Order: sequence, then C-alpha cells, then structure tokens
Amino acid sequence: MKYIALVTGASSGIGREFVLQIASSYSSLDEIWVLARREASLQQLEKEVQEKQLRIFPLDLSKKENLEELETALAKEKPCIRILVNSAGCGRGGTIESQDWRDACHMLDVNCRALTVVTMLCLPYLKRRSRIIQVDSGSAFLPQPGFGIYAASKSYVLSFDRALGVELRKKGISVTSVCPGPVDTEFFRAGGITLNLLKRMFLVKPGKVVRKALFDAEAGKALSIYGISVKAVRFLGKLLPHEFLLGLMGRLLL
Repeated sequence: MKYIALVTGASSGIGREFVLQIASSYSSLDEIWVLARREASLQQLEKEVQEKQLRIFPLDLSKKENLEELETALAKEKPCIRILVNSAGCGRGGTIESQDWRDACHMLDVNCRALTVVTMLCLPYLKRRSRIIQVDSGSAFLPQPGFGIYAASKSYVLSFDRALGVELRKKGISVTSVCPGPVDTEFFRAGGITLNLLKRMFLVKPGKVVRKALFDAEAGKALSIYGISVKAVRFLGKLLPHEFLLGLMGRLLL
C-alpha cells in the first residue's frame, strides 16, 4: 500500500509551506499529492522538493469535473492517506453590499464546498493515526464587518471540523483546525485586500504557522492557533458580548 500526504492549495502560501515541511519531516511517506490550479507553480515546487516524490494534480476544486477527477485517481490508486491538508482558499474584502455575487459564490465554493467534498472523498482512505489538517482562520471565531462572507465561510469550516472530529475519534483519526491571524502570503494581493495598520502589526510568516499546525496535529489537538492576536480575539469572544465586539470592529475596520 502506498502512503501519501494530500495537500490542496499547494502552489503558494500556507499550502506550499505544508508541502515543504511534510517532505522534510515525514520519511515514511511514499508520495505527496499536490493540488492547485496553477500547474507551472506545482512543477516549480516539484523541482524544489528533493526529499519526496510529488504527484501533480492541476485542478480547480471549484469545478465538479475536477473533483470527480480526484475521486477517480483515489479509487484507482487506493492509497493510505496519512496526512490530508485542505489549504485551498480565497477571500475578498469589502462590505457585503459592495461585492459581486459571483465572487461571493466562488469564495463559498472554494472555502466551503470544495473543502467538504475533498474531505469526504479522502475519508475512505484514512486509517488510524491519520491526520486531517484544515486551514481555517482566526476569522472563524467572530463575525468580521468588511470581511463578512469570508469570515462566515471560515465559521462553517470550524463547525464542520468540530463535528467531523467527534465522528472520527473512535477510528483514531484526528481533525485539526488551523486558525491563524494575518499570514504573509499572496492571499491578500490575490483577493484585492488592503491590510489595515492593525492587521499589518500582527502579520506572521507561513512557516511558523505550518510548523505549529503539524506539531498540534501530531498531538491530536482540535485547534492550532498561532499568534497573540487570534488568541486575544478568541478570549474576548468568550468574555464579552458579540454586539459590543462587533460595534468595536465596525469602527476599526470599516
């Protein structure tokens, strides 16, 4: 049986960093399956990774036929997935009123639907001590004016992960939600998002987020939170009324 890791959103940012760190840290894996829309970026990543063989899947996970292609590949190979990383995601800033509904649908397709389907497709190939790592966001803990659709999509991911983690507990499969604050990747540029001063102050490097995520996943933790800003938001969200926090965020972010 072939032992693999499967990483979506592998062409850049956090997903790319997961591939690099998994390749250097998990000697027992035979392959890493890397999924992303940009084939050229995946090929460049393949040249950089010397420790492991990569299998490239240039797929757009917002498209049904591409998800079916992954389903077919899994059914043919029947690998044991030791690590599943759902890192594919996108975001758009601005008020809900100002956004195009097509962009909103695409965001939900990638952040929610694709993550759900990829997870479901992989479940038959996960064994005891397999790890599911879902790249979520600190936005999942509290609605965010000016980033409302994205934050709502990440709240979905967190809720999905919590339920899935309970369902898989008896099988010895862990689910870890990775909830960082702002990470220094091309995510913001791709979404046309301008970081305000507050978020720029807490910008972190993807390598640190991924290193902690892999450590927390191995420990079977349900949450992996890197950065004091997200820990503070989560704490305040439990301590103070959401109405007060939303009013404060509206004044700071809009």
